[in-house]
Amino acid sequence: MMAAPFTASGVAIAVDPGRMLDELCAHFVEHSTVRRDGDQVTVEMMIGKADIRHEGRSLAIELSCKTARALQNVRSVLAEHLFQFAGADTLELTWSDAPKADRLPDLREIRVIGARNISPHMRRVTVACEDTKHFAHGGLHFRLLIPPKGRVPVWPKLRADGRIEWAKNEDALTVRIYTFRSIDLERGEIDIDFVLHEGENMPGAEWAVNAKPGDIAGALGPGGGGVPEATTMILAGDETALPAISRIAAEVPAGTRLRIFLEVDGPAEELPLPSAGTVDLTWMHRNGAPAGTMGLIENAVKDALADADADTFVWAGCERSEAKRIRDFLKSERGHDRQKMSIGAYWER
Repeated sequence: MMAAPFTASGVAIAVDPGRMLDELCAHFVEHSTVRRDGDQVTVEMMIGKADIRHEGRSLAIELSCKTARALQNVRSVLAEHLFQFAGADTLELTWSDAPKADRLPDLREIRVIGARNISPHMRRVTVACEDTKHFAHGGLHFRLLIPPKGRVPVWPKLRADGRIEWAKNEDALTVRIYTFRSIDLERGEIDIDFVLHEGENMPGAEWAVNAKPGDIAGALGPGGGGVPEATTMILAGDETALPAISRIAAEVPAGTRLRIFLEVDGPAEELPLPSAGTVDLTWMHRNGAPAGTMGLIENAVKDALADADADTFVWAGCERSEAKRIRDFLKSERGHDRQKMSIGAYWER
């Protein structure tokens, strides 16, 4: 394999680097490929690789990625987690090419131009962006940054240690992860679909319900994996994954075979999934049962895998515990290739 063209070296001096290395392994094994040989750990994410070695009081870090954007994202993710795992302990993180402390290069301001419900519990907000092309490649997802009402947005900046510096107190932003449902490069417009959950602390859904033309927010990304490169796929999820599954279906090339399983409350929540591929679509209805309690997605994936070949890409997005069961089944019982699966915990009961 050819060496990745974008690299960075870092050193994290910590109180207990061994414990932090253990925590890094435990965390990233759910989302990445983790290999450990004593004090040496390699974490392979979809966008790049991190080699981390425990040396005395420090962790020596080597990053390698295919693009400059991926390098920045991997560095930020790793830095955020290192400080998280350090807790109250002192941590000094330095990089050989310390990133310039400046506004985040992946941040764009977006402006609402319209909003409407496309099903009883799905609301589509259309936003304008001066640089929609920036979001067309590099992942399906982004972080929506919602500024406090009545205040001029104070957007985050990049710190020299690789972390993101966020505004605090009255300028603090609300941050949630969403999917770009569609991107219109000619019109400079992006559609974002929001599930209208019931319950408290739903700032994204609340923002979507109250969105009015002219409202300003931030979009940080893209990231989180893109359209899989496979000729045969199993796609499964609930309402929260419907925007991503719809986007994948819309962007796969002709000849792609898709088996799609979508769990929603009932027929009123079903939406069209146009695709150039061959689609075998199954809607699964909860009929009033709470989401994430029936195991419909897990069972559908297992049944579909019974006659699927090893090259089938398996993609699922659902409640955390169900996602874990699907991931464990693929890795432990089926021995599915880690490069041919993407299982996401989209929410937690």
